[in-house]
This record gives sequence, structure tokens and C-alpha cells, in this order.
Amino acid sequence: MTTPSIRRVAILGGNRIPFARSNTVYSQASNQEMLTATLQGLVDRFNLHGERLGDVVAGAVMKHSRDFNLVRESVLSTTLARETPAFDIQQACGTGLEAAMIVANKIALGHIESGIAGGVDTTSDAPIALNEKLRKILLDLSRAKTGAQRLAVAARIRPSMLVKPALPRNGEPRTGFSMGEHAEQMAREWAIPREAQDELALKSHQNLAKAYDQGFFTDLMTPFKGVTKDNNLRADLTIEKLRSLKPVFDKKVAPGQGTLTAGNSTPLTDGASAVLLASEEWAAAHNLPVQAYITFSEVAAVDFFDKKEGLLMAPAYAVPRMLARAGLTLQDFDYYEIHEAFAAQVLCTLNAWQDKVFCKNQLGLSKPLGKIDMSKLNVNGSSLAAGHPFAATGGRIVATLAKMLAQKGSGRGLISICAAGGQGVVAIIER
Repeated sequence: MTTPSIRRVAILGGNRIPFARSNTVYSQASNQEMLTATLQGLVDRFNLHGERLGDVVAGAVMKHSRDFNLVRESVLSTTLARETPAFDIQQACGTGLEAAMIVANKIALGHIESGIAGGVDTTSDAPIALNEKLRKILLDLSRAKTGAQRLAVAARIRPSMLVKPALPRNGEPRTGFSMGEHAEQMAREWAIPREAQDELALKSHQNLAKAYDQGFFTDLMTPFKGVTKDNNLRADLTIEKLRSLKPVFDKKVAPGQGTLTAGNSTPLTDGASAVLLASEEWAAAHNLPVQAYITFSEVAAVDFFDKKEGLLMAPAYAVPRMLARAGLTLQDFDYYEIHEAFAAQVLCTLNAWQDKVFCKNQLGLSKPLGKIDMSKLNVNGSSLAAGHPFAATGGRIVATLAKMLAQKGSGRGLISICAAGGQGVVAIIER
């Protein structure tokens, strides 16, 4: 047996449908509809009709039972070759970037030549389960052997069970706090002022609006259900409007002292995204130019319940590990794409990298990682403006950053995504 050589993994481009606030224009759209539209748009853009790719890896955080084999079913609904394999993954908000890492690793090792990574999510079409008591009764009913047994079981059903379904919970099972409440705790721990959060949110909207004005997303997006632009974007947003909003996550963790609002927090969002990855040989054979390369990645997790680490602080650990392997410093980047789950979360992470005590005690570093150039952060807008369909955010960021590097002609970009469960997924893209 021979040891396989590690190949460079090329990013050839991406596609997404416009993201939309939940319960608006995509309220009747399913995960499969959105992912299929996104994949078909990618197939159309890169003329992949009838092409057998090595793999398609994607996933959704909010899934119905009908979403069994979601990605494979979506692939079968496109004009890709039916022989293209596919499978689902789920790592909360890190799903899309984790999918890209899986496809990239297969390409790097020579297991496949090309593949698609992506993600989709809808909270408009969220799964609603039966009341737990009713569910157990129905299971007992299915096991009953005789008519008398069935009647006895059915008699246990109460009208209240029919109007009290089990709704999806936006909370961490181990703490009972929502992600926003955890972020509010982090903002207090790191002394992140409300003004800084609002300013970051405003900048995200301004940058996204500018990107649309410049036509940046023209070859990164497929219209869907008549929508051509992220509908969460507020091009006319002002700092005064942001200042007028009331805190929304403070009741349990800091009554009357909250700093997180609907304006500086990401809204629930519907959407899908995908990116095309390949070996350089496959790209050349298909006459497709390389935009950039995925070169390094890392994942991390924090103990947010016993050690009381900030729920969304895992990227603060993942990035320095990755930088050490890559032989780079935090300042060696032309662009920084830090997912804006909350403005506070971005600012907490940036503060942690500058903090001597945190970098020494938590990261084991002899000195802080330091500051970044804020003019290089999320220059085409990010989740606060575009929205955040959980599993779709990674694909949006990878495609956006790859195009930015292609336009520049050279450079290096850092991706950082926090995720539920106290996890973080990060990567480096270069050209």
C-alpha cells in the first residue's frame, strides 16, 4: 500500500437562495424545496447536468421525520446524475462549514474528485411533535391486540392532549437558557456595551446593502419564490433606530440590564446554500476556474454548564489551535468572516483574543493573539443583516469569502462560526 498524497482542495463557487425572515415569504417552503432549488442553481451555473459527483454533503438543524435522507432526495430532484451519492450531517450552526470540511478531506485524500457541501433550514416550517402523553398512548394503541384493548387505551386520551403539542425549543437542554440568554451572559462577563453591539449590527447592514448595490451576489444567488434579495436587510437602518429597541434576552439572566435586542441579534431565518469543491485536476478538466483553496480547519467545544464557559466561545479556542498548525498569526489575514449570531458574541470573541489572562490561562499562550483590523471584518455583511438559516450559514460564508479572494487575486481569509452545544467550527481559505 502507498501513502496517499494530500492534494489542494479548490473552491469553484457557490450558490444560495435569498435568505428570508421566518414566517414571511418562505413560510410554506420545505427544507427539501429550498435545498433542491439551491443545488439546481449551482448545477445550472456550473453546467453540471448529468454529472456524477463524488459526494453531496449537507444537512438541516430543524428537520421533520419526512426529511429522512433529505440531501439524497434533494439531489435526486436535480439534474445531477442519479448516481451521485449524498448524505446528511448536523452540527447545529456549524453544519454548512463542517460539510465543506468533510467534502474537502475526501478530495484532499483522493477519495473523490469533486463534491458539493451545503445546508438548509427553516423555522417557518418547524416540526411540531405530538404531546408526549398522547404519543405514548398512540404507541400503546398500535400494540393493542383486541378491540377491547384498543378501547381501553383510547379512553386514556384527553382533549387537552390535542391542543398542547411538543414545540421545538430554542434552548440548551443542559441549562434551559436560550442561545440569546447565554449571549447576554457572555456580554455581561466580557463587559460588551450596548453601543458597540448596535454599531456592529449597523455596519453589517451597511456592508450587505453595499454588496447588493455593487452586484456582488449576482453569481452567488438563485431567486426563489419571487425573492431576489435577503429580506432581513434594512438598507435604511440607522443607529438611532437600533438604540430605540428594547432588550429581549435579559429577563432570566439580567432583569432590566440587558444589552441584546432584536436589532443586534440574528433573526430566525429560512434559506439554503451550497458550494462546489474539487481537485485542481477535476476543475481543469471541466474548464472551471479556481476561486480559492480550503487549507486548514479546526473544531472546538467548551464546557458551558459545569465550567460555565460562554456558550458561544468555542471559536476563541479553535482559531489559535488552527493558527498554530498553519504557522500564522491572527493578523495574517486579508478578510475575517466571523458569523454574527449576535453582535455581542463577535465582540466577546475579539476581546478574548486580546485578553492577556484569557490567552494565558485558557489558551496556554505566552501573549495575546491581538487585535484584528475591523475594516476587514465581514466586509460584505454577515448574519445580522442577511439572516441565519442555521445549517446554511457556512455555505454562504465559504462562497462569499472565496469570491472575495478571487476578486482580489490573492490573499487569505479566516472563517469562524459558533454553534449550539458550546461548539465552534473554523477554517482558513487562501488564494
